[in-house]
Amino acid sequence: MTDLRPPPVSLLDRHYGDEFLPLYTATVRVDGGESRHGRASGVARSDDGLLEVQLRMPEQLGGPGGGTNPEQLFAAAFAACFHGALSLLARRANLAIPDAQVAASVTFGRDPVDGLFMLSASVRVRLPGVDRAVAGELLRNTERICPYAKMARAGIDCVITLEP
Repeated sequence: MTDLRPPPVSLLDRHYGDEFLPLYTATVRVDGGESRHGRASGVARSDDGLLEVQLRMPEQLGGPGGGTNPEQLFAAAFAACFHGALSLLARRANLAIPDAQVAASVTFGRDPVDGLFMLSASVRVRLPGVDRAVAGELLRNTERICPYAKMARAGIDCVITLEP
């Protein structure tokens, strides 16, 4: 039997400091695979070996399908993170949400500003049995603390370097 349990509500305690406080770092490497193109035929592998997925272009983008893609991975991460933040806030408020569901959709498309590419995202939440006003407040608070929602709204610090 595994020891699966939600994280402690203490994760919601505020950090008071002048600098970013790292808590966990995930590293995933992607190679180009057969076509030498990470999005079309790459393999994404986490440094701990727990994630290994075949990347394929979806049929809608002219690919063969048959594997996952960056948009699906991002949508899964966004939905999981939002659900986790939602659950923590609900638990802190002594609100039971056992049947909560979060669906995230990530759309890859053309950017009207530069004509190249951009992403858009939408998150839909189901909270059966929760009063609509209470659910609305819970969603607003979750949107304030979920790192993916914050990133989608305000951007993210990003440094790109060339390794030796």
